[in-house]
Amino acid sequence: MATDNPRQDLDEFYKLIQSIETAMLTTRRADGRLVSRPMATQEREPIADLWFVTDIESHKMEELEHDRNVNLGYFNTDSYEWVSVSGSAQISTDRELIRRLYKPDWKIWFGKVDEVRDGGPDDPRLALLLIDADTAMYMKRDKPKPMILFELVRGLVTGKEPEFGRTEKVQL
Repeated sequence: MATDNPRQDLDEFYKLIQSIETAMLTTRRADGRLVSRPMATQEREPIADLWFVTDIESHKMEELEHDRNVNLGYFNTDSYEWVSVSGSAQISTDRELIRRLYKPDWKIWFGKVDEVRDGGPDDPRLALLLIDADTAMYMKRDKPKPMILFELVRGLVTGKEPEFGRTEKVQL
């Protein structure tokens, strides 16, 4: 269970996410099937609980028109810590906001197509995917790395599930 201090739980939640650069965003297609794709979490801003830059022409826009509910999965391969966030997505094409938040490395994902679609802050393909989180589950490692390795070996030998840390649920 989460601690009695919601602020501490939220801080721990954001700290875990900050150490994991890429989230797997899961959306639902109109036919009901789930689709996941990697997304780079952007720096924390008051515009949303979590946010990403996206291409307005991508398939995920159609999926979000059908169902705004999303899940974000994060996993840190070094620490075995993970975060799962459920929430709803909103799309923003607010040019002023995009210009304010714009980072030059976004051009990596938005190659130049023509003079207008050039990966810059005024590229009409750029949109912000804003996630309003409802709940988050996370596992925070509470054992040193040698103990994690011991847990893995013990699990392999005994068939017992390894215990890496504590799992928390936070209502956001």
